[in-house]
Amino acid sequence: MICENDVKILREKQDLPDDKLKSLLSTDEFDLVLAKNADEVRRENYGSDVYIRGLIEFTNHCKNNCLYCGVRRGNSDAQRYRLGKSDILACCDEGYALGFRTFVLQGGEDPHYTDEVLCEIVSSIKKKYPDCAVTLSAGERSKESYKKLFEAGADRYLLRHETANVEHYGKLHPAEMSLENRKKCLFELKKIGYQVGSGFMVGSPYQTNDNIVEDLRFLQKLQPDMIGIGPFIRHSKTPLGEFENGSVEMTLRLISILRLMFPKALIPATTALGTLKNDGRELGLKSGANVVMPNLSPVENRRKYEIYENKICLGDEAAQCIECLKSRVKSVGYNIVVDVGNAKTKE
Repeated sequence: MICENDVKILREKQDLPDDKLKSLLSTDEFDLVLAKNADEVRRENYGSDVYIRGLIEFTNHCKNNCLYCGVRRGNSDAQRYRLGKSDILACCDEGYALGFRTFVLQGGEDPHYTDEVLCEIVSSIKKKYPDCAVTLSAGERSKESYKKLFEAGADRYLLRHETANVEHYGKLHPAEMSLENRKKCLFELKKIGYQVGSGFMVGSPYQTNDNIVEDLRFLQKLQPDMIGIGPFIRHSKTPLGEFENGSVEMTLRLISILRLMFPKALIPATTALGTLKNDGRELGLKSGANVVMPNLSPVENRRKYEIYENKICLGDEAAQCIECLKSRVKSVGYNIVVDVGNAKTKE
């Protein structure tokens, strides 16, 4: 059994024994208490500020065949595309005018984007917008590649570990991929000097609460600057397409737990939350999140970047999307700010 005192201890110590963490995961009895404490902690560190990241989904080609992802190489129904440097810079131009000071380049592991190609894109963005941060989410690359991209001006790198349990990892990924290499990449990124983000799916097929505790322990070891979690959402054109979607409630509970364990981390209220529940992102903010990532990708490409089905905001122009989001964020007591939005872990 758990009690309200366990939440207090988690807030004070940023930790609990495994059995206490599993108890928190197993009951919704203290969700409101968790959310209240998490919100207080995020306000202690970030006030009511919500940072926006301009998401640019620059390619949906991927060499990998992850069993849950709609842009896996084995999905022959996917309509593939790539954005060139001029396309990406046009997205940044629009985003900058709307108040974005971080651009997130997210894509599949696409061999077309060699170090030379991607470094040129990164350096061009930084040259044009030196007051902005560039975040990359381009999967597993070599240590040398990460160094080159950092030297070209990339500030942050997002690489979700998805699950910290080897057996579970093997049930979600093809044999040629390894959790060992994923973790190695994350620690190399930290050593190079990136602000590093990791995270995991909530409610992914075969996941247990023991797995989630392992995820939390791995994050304690990694000490990332950013932690992104979202509910698993199935895609019908994948081998795991028949599984149930993850739980919004469990995701919100974990956002609160993560805020208490990592008070200074950047934690997004993800699009996946908003996809499964209309006010999911607002609830994520109320549970301790402090980042949202509106889409700056060209409208004609958004539907094609289908890592899961029924994603929201596919047809919205960026300007429409940000005005709507500002209103929604304000309605729950927070404010979107024009800020590069570095993690307090770097202070």
